[in-house]
Amino acid sequence: MCGRRWLLLAAPLLAGPLTACTSPGANLPVLTEHSGGAYRLGPGDQLRIIVVNDPELTREFRVSDTGAIAMPMVGSIPIAGQTTEQAAATIEQALIQRELYNEPSVAVEVITYRPIFVLGMVERGGQTPYQPGMTVLSAIAVVGGFNYRAVTDYVGISRMSEDGRAREYRGTRQSLLMPGDVINVFERTL
Repeated sequence: MCGRRWLLLAAPLLAGPLTACTSPGANLPVLTEHSGGAYRLGPGDQLRIIVVNDPELTREFRVSDTGAIAMPMVGSIPIAGQTTEQAAATIEQALIQRELYNEPSVAVEVITYRPIFVLGMVERGGQTPYQPGMTVLSAIAVVGGFNYRAVTDYVGISRMSEDGRAREYRGTRQSLLMPGDVINVFERTL
């Protein structure tokens, strides 16, 4: 009987250190910083495509959910995962294949990047426009900052991987974001 009573009294004391080890998101793999290489296009990006000497084909396009753009007289051109330079070369090849040009000159620029999303223990979570060089802390500042219940040292970041699957990582305040990232600010455990 005495052993059982001791266990009941000691259980809350033992549980405290154990819950500290299981802070929300603490078990996520650490986000490895991307090299900051050339930006890769993806669904939701708004592009300006310039076809030199052709005002009919020079316009804005949105990358579709399938990762393609639909150009008049050319059709659907898949460009997701490509840099702007690679996309320009892909469009040039499509223009040649459709026999619209012999030697086209195309430029691609991103007008609006895919947004990022911030949720959890922030003042006004939601969608916010991505800007090159954006960090976790700058994204959280845009949505009003951490609220009083937030874990402020690290966050969860869901990011699409090369295989097209979303993976969740633990990021720091200085982690660089990518368009389409979802930031989850965890609630502190007391």
